[in-house]
Amino acid sequence: MELSQQWIAFRTILRKEIKRFTRIWVQTLLPPAITMALYFVIFGKLIGSRIGEMDGFSYIQFVAPGLIMMSVLTNSYSNVVSSFFSAKFQRSVEEILVSPTPNYIILLGYCMGGVARGLAVGVLVTLLSLAFTDLHVHSWTVTIAIVVLTSMLFSLAGFINAVYANSFDDISIIPTFVLTPLTYLGGVFYSIHLLPEFWQGVSQLNPILYMVNAFRYGMLGVSDINVVAAFAGLLICLAILFMVGLHLLRVGKRLRA
Repeated sequence: MELSQQWIAFRTILRKEIKRFTRIWVQTLLPPAITMALYFVIFGKLIGSRIGEMDGFSYIQFVAPGLIMMSVLTNSYSNVVSSFFSAKFQRSVEEILVSPTPNYIILLGYCMGGVARGLAVGVLVTLLSLAFTDLHVHSWTVTIAIVVLTSMLFSLAGFINAVYANSFDDISIIPTFVLTPLTYLGGVFYSIHLLPEFWQGVSQLNPILYMVNAFRYGMLGVSDINVVAAFAGLLICLAILFMVGLHLLRVGKRLRA
């Protein structure tokens, strides 16, 4: 398959994915924006005013980057897991698999669709946050890089979940019992320096902690962890999940009748 044909295939899958979530924006873009607005009101204005400063910033400024990142990763994940499982459930994915489209184009097409939704929701939440607090970007390079890489990572994770899922109930297990607890315990609402030493060590096993703090560093210039280590770990995880995704497409188990 020529490079120009591969580009057409990738663009087609990506355009389909973008049209999919923009067509039903009331279900895909509006709910997370409303949810995050409630977080800003409750944790930022009501509770935050009583907490005071954290790491030299007002509490609402401190939690804003974490809330933005939380919305990005959850929506990137949910977009791919629901889209690809629906294609698998309807057997339409078999048409793509028997085509000459390379597996990495299929994988990139679906995952970049998840990235597009994650970034779209992230922009909406960022604009909402400006109604509650002032945000000044400390490093555009770190901010953009970490949000795109994180969105891609969770898109890949959603793809793998969709491949292994046997029913629509299965695609909600990981977000409910794994993703949500890790997110809430990932330093979104607090600095791990507030925790006892033992629990600080336990928290450092949570990968979302590194993503949230790297993004907070990009926005505010403060972080509980080493930002270079966060990027290194993120790139390694990306490479692993990408190879797993390619392997699953190549084997075709759970994808073909």
